[in-house]
Amino acid sequence: MTKPCPFCTLPADRVIDTSDVGVVIADGFPISPGHTLVIPHRHVGSFFALTAQERIGLLALLDRAKATLDATHHPDGYNIGINDGAAAGQTVPHLHIHLIPRYHGDQDDPRGGVRWIMPAKADYWTP
Repeated sequence: MTKPCPFCTLPADRVIDTSDVGVVIADGFPISPGHTLVIPHRHVGSFFALTAQERIGLLALLDRAKATLDATHHPDGYNIGINDGAAAGQTVPHLHIHLIPRYHGDQDDPRGGVRWIMPAKADYWTP
């Protein structure tokens, strides 16, 4: 028996914002205060399988989520990420966009950002 998709069965109290194409929720396992997910309503695994209209709608939700986080959490920056496919670390096969607020001092040296998924290749600035 297969478990139901957790993003297709979201309880209403998890939803922060919604539109005709998707929803915004707080990440269930946040890596920083305010870590948020933008998720399409349609069960689709890959960003590359979205329609043009879905992409536009999800990016509009991303903008709205950022505005909310700016007002409530006042982060100093953001990482925006999509794990697209199991080889990229995707564990829930329903597309979701991570909006991760970043704060001065949350890491000793944040340079390289998402490059740290491959630690041996992240630090390209040190000779």
